[in-house]
Amino acid sequence: MSDNTEKPRNRLALWLPLAIFGGLFALFVHGLMRPADNNVPSTFVGNPLPQFDLPAAAADRPGLATSAFRTGKPRLLNVFASWCVPCAAEAPQLAALAQAGVDVEGVAIHDRPEDLARFLANNGNPYAAIGRDDKRVVQIAIGSSGVPETYVIDGQGVIRYQHIGDIRADDVPMLLGKLKEAASKGAGS
Repeated sequence: MSDNTEKPRNRLALWLPLAIFGGLFALFVHGLMRPADNNVPSTFVGNPLPQFDLPAAAADRPGLATSAFRTGKPRLLNVFASWCVPCAAEAPQLAALAQAGVDVEGVAIHDRPEDLARFLANNGNPYAAIGRDDKRVVQIAIGSSGVPETYVIDGQGVIRYQHIGDIRADDVPMLLGKLKEAASKGAGS
């Protein structure tokens, strides 16, 4: 009788590892076939900007306050720094957006005036205003964890979209679309 019970156990011991491997392989293939969702949803999207009034970060541009985002026209809020390499990489895209008629506002994070002036001279200045946020108060208040980050703000001062990382050339049409959406949402608010 023990001979009969050993045969099913031996078969089970032989096939169980193969079945486990097959299941893990199927999970692996499923993970590869499904596109990754790299979008990190922000809890700040849909909420109004917090109240702030930042002093000017650049000699030739005014500072930045919440009231600038309540003019009825959507705009971009770009959080950047002169010491940020991806911020320099996104500069041509910000220039293209500004040239397309987009109002781009900047928040310079923990920057020295001379470094910021050099950065803007080397990379261009698409900003209508640049606020100086040395203590990262505004950056933290809007949910920005690093630089660069860009926000679409509707004409009533509500955050409609958060773009984490540098803006690439293929992001420009998407951001223009988000601004168009923000114009319709801001008008209906």
